[in-house]
Amino acid sequence: MRRSFRIVILLMLVLLGLGLWKREEIGRLMAVNSLFSEDAIVRNFSHMDELFLTRPLSRGDGPISPLPKGPEAVLPPEVAAWIEDRAVTSMVVLKDGRIVHESYHLGTGEADLRISWSMAKSVLSALFGIVLAEGKVESLDDPVTRYVPELAGTAYDGATLRDILTMSSGVAFDEDYLDFWSDINRMGRVLALGGTMDGFAAGLSEREAEPGARWHYVSIDTHVLGMIIRGATGEDIPELLERHILAPMGLEQAPYYLTDGEGVSFVLGGLNMTTRDYARLGQMIAQGGVWQGRQIVPRDWVEQSIRPQAPGGAGYGYQWWIADGAGPGEVNAQGIYGQYIWIDRSRGVVIVVTAADRRFEEPGRAEENIALFRRIAAAL
Repeated sequence: MRRSFRIVILLMLVLLGLGLWKREEIGRLMAVNSLFSEDAIVRNFSHMDELFLTRPLSRGDGPISPLPKGPEAVLPPEVAAWIEDRAVTSMVVLKDGRIVHESYHLGTGEADLRISWSMAKSVLSALFGIVLAEGKVESLDDPVTRYVPELAGTAYDGATLRDILTMSSGVAFDEDYLDFWSDINRMGRVLALGGTMDGFAAGLSEREAEPGARWHYVSIDTHVLGMIIRGATGEDIPELLERHILAPMGLEQAPYYLTDGEGVSFVLGGLNMTTRDYARLGQMIAQGGVWQGRQIVPRDWVEQSIRPQAPGGAGYGYQWWIADGAGPGEVNAQGIYGQYIWIDRSRGVVIVVTAADRRFEEPGRAEENIALFRRIAAAL
């Protein structure tokens, strides 16, 4: 009995020691498990820096670029109910580069740095276009392993850069956010526990299709795109993004990235910015990569990336979405739980929406959102 008692005490001490040693990781894991809970999701999406490891991004020393006010738009009458139903936290509408609607909801405000989720993929696409134009990448048909040799022998061996850009890598990856054991949720736990995203990508060994054979949305492909950019340039993503996009854009506030335990930015969905700064990025793309008279992103890359490029006729470009029925110049960046940068170049409209929509995966919901954006644009 005494021996058993001593063993129990020893185990309790070991567990206590582990808890103290790993308390930050355990705290982040608990944050992941409650990140989307009904009573916390709105606040969490504006305060991700309190929950995860982060890397601040510099906006540079330049002045804030103007985003002038235009005449207040009269939005379709159903917008108010839609904002409530979708748990919208902010909405900014630009017409010809001027703000014609701006509103904040559910206790959030204009200064909040809001999680992008997968809207960050489209931002990384813009950065890749700059790297490509600089000659750091030779061809979209280069193999991934030319720039990321550590992926040799993995599921990414044999995939090209084009396959990665169009979500056609063929890698087996379960993107079900509601399944605790899905690949996307396992990846989230790697992030929370301070693991390595590069290691997670290198650990993927199974394919469900040959590279380039079919389109299948796989978020980890965008992390691999970040690995390609780092391998091609010898620089980290934040440094490149700051120099080529953030500083020239004249943002209102300095953004930040979520990072893994090695300080590698969560480029597939961890960018945090104000809603107006997301609108600036959308307007820059709407203008063919030009901002304040300066070509930020090469125009030809913008034109290529925002039109369908994926195999099988999928409505997906180079990390941009083209919705069914899209007219000329219509494209969007989108993230889970209702994040959008929706662009209609033909009408000169940019709509940015951030939300905490816990029903975002319901059938038809995304299509209804796009349809509403089109009605708003038509009414301006």
